[in-house]
Amino acid sequence: MIKAQSIDSLTNFQKNTRQFVDLLEKTKEPLVLTVNGKAKLVVQDAESYQKMLDQIERARLIEAVQEGIRQAEAGQTRPAEDVIRELKAKYGL
Repeated sequence: MIKAQSIDSLTNFQKNTRQFVDLLEKTKEPLVLTVNGKAKLVVQDAESYQKMLDQIERARLIEAVQEGIRQAEAGQTRPAEDVIRELKAKYGL
């Protein structure tokens, strides 16, 4: 959820970039920038952004594993040899 104090105008950001960079590094929270009162951009420190990307990737991997387990439990499996043969053909191995 976006906090009210995490919203500011792009104009103010441009005028006070150094202060906003310091704030972003300190709070580790994203900042929504507005143009004419409407949200247009989100800025965030690089470390927090990378952490968010890592969390998203982890969630995707967990979902993929869970889907594989559901398929296996439903009997939707194939022999490993067939899968390996297809992967070798697909990737020229």
